[in-house]
Amino acid sequence: MAPSTLPTATALDTARLVLGVLLPTIAKGPIIRRPKVVGLFSRLELDSRSMDIVRDVHSRYPAGPLMLKLPIRKQAIALAPEDANTVLAQSPEPFSPASSEKKAALSHFQPHNVLISRGPVRTVRRALQEQVLDTGHPVHHLADTFVPVVEEEMQQLLAEAVRSGSLPWDDFLDAWYRVVRRVVFGDHARDDKELTAMIIRLRRDGNWAFLKPVRRKTRERFLQRIGEELATAEPGSLAAVMAGARKGEGAEPIHQVPQWLFAFDPAGMATFRALCVLATHPEALADARREVDEDTSGRRLLPYLRASVLESLRLWPTTPMILRQSTRPVQWEDGLMPEDCGVLVYAPYFHRDERSLRSAHNFAPDRWLTEEDDGWPLVPFSDGPVVCPGKQLVLLLTSAALAALVDGHDFAVEKGQALDPARPLPGTMDNYSVHLGVTPRA
Repeated sequence: MAPSTLPTATALDTARLVLGVLLPTIAKGPIIRRPKVVGLFSRLELDSRSMDIVRDVHSRYPAGPLMLKLPIRKQAIALAPEDANTVLAQSPEPFSPASSEKKAALSHFQPHNVLISRGPVRTVRRALQEQVLDTGHPVHHLADTFVPVVEEEMQQLLAEAVRSGSLPWDDFLDAWYRVVRRVVFGDHARDDKELTAMIIRLRRDGNWAFLKPVRRKTRERFLQRIGEELATAEPGSLAAVMAGARKGEGAEPIHQVPQWLFAFDPAGMATFRALCVLATHPEALADARREVDEDTSGRRLLPYLRASVLESLRLWPTTPMILRQSTRPVQWEDGLMPEDCGVLVYAPYFHRDERSLRSAHNFAPDRWLTEEDDGWPLVPFSDGPVVCPGKQLVLLLTSAALAALVDGHDFAVEKGQALDPARPLPGTMDNYSVHLGVTPRA
């Protein structure tokens, strides 16, 4: 008797998911955001509509991952929380993060990165990443070097903002890129905007995945620059840790570094968005400042501010589509998933489910300090064995940045996204349009 197949969406419901969820999310830019598209989504509340579509489809197909009726691609979407948790818990086997779409996108700038690797070589590359990023520790062993870098750049940013009277996103991003270059390569790279410009250009191509040829000469020049940095690594940088780390066969250290430059970019977005929310939520800001005032860790451990970054990522995931691909046929309770089947976990649907989450559409950082949502797929850094290896380092740097910003200055949203603590927060956060007013605290 042949095994039953998983439930399959009708052509109409498949079209609703593709046209109302997948394509709009891709349009915003999966590898680097397209600001004008994000602004359009914000004005039309398209992300909220996408969540509504997923909710409606889930009500029609409550059992098992749902197969989509596509002509050239085997594709499923995990709609139930237990199915999403299963996919993430059973990665990288049989649910590999190296999906066809992800490989096509990331190959534009890091073709041998751990994220798009499989088998034994993936194990080697993951082990190298975890060594360098101190994956298992909330405080990186170079925190005493990194945190002062964050504070120095944020103080300079604040001084310029006070002089001009405004802090727009672009100014924050420039300061954040300086932090990233100094943390990854050392102080000498602080103003190396050319290196940042190269990866931005390649990431924009990555948005088109299969549809745009790889700029091989630009990629080669970019990776050559990474190799030069590793060869002359500055002490106290991630590059120096990478240069001195144990490396297995096939580790390809040069190809592991670009992911840091890539991942730290959305980390900056999450920091600025959290700052915007704190600026408009007096009670949360008071809690944040209380933590900073009472901190004895030297801004290495700031639970509430780390939770604020996580809450920003919950509300507005910088990786809304978590992609996996089955490496073999997988038997589910409700049917068989074929080999080489794409699996989508659409994070916003789970992150904003008001039926199951308290204050689903409000800023509630304390949820990350309790166990009330344990078992629910809140996955700002993915989850399971392939959880982002840089999660703790990102939280260290972003919380230190928020601490430096809110400690001695007041902020007000003068232009851009409206964030009202008395109302549900919007489904899309257009950080590109925001200008914050900045004044020193009395």
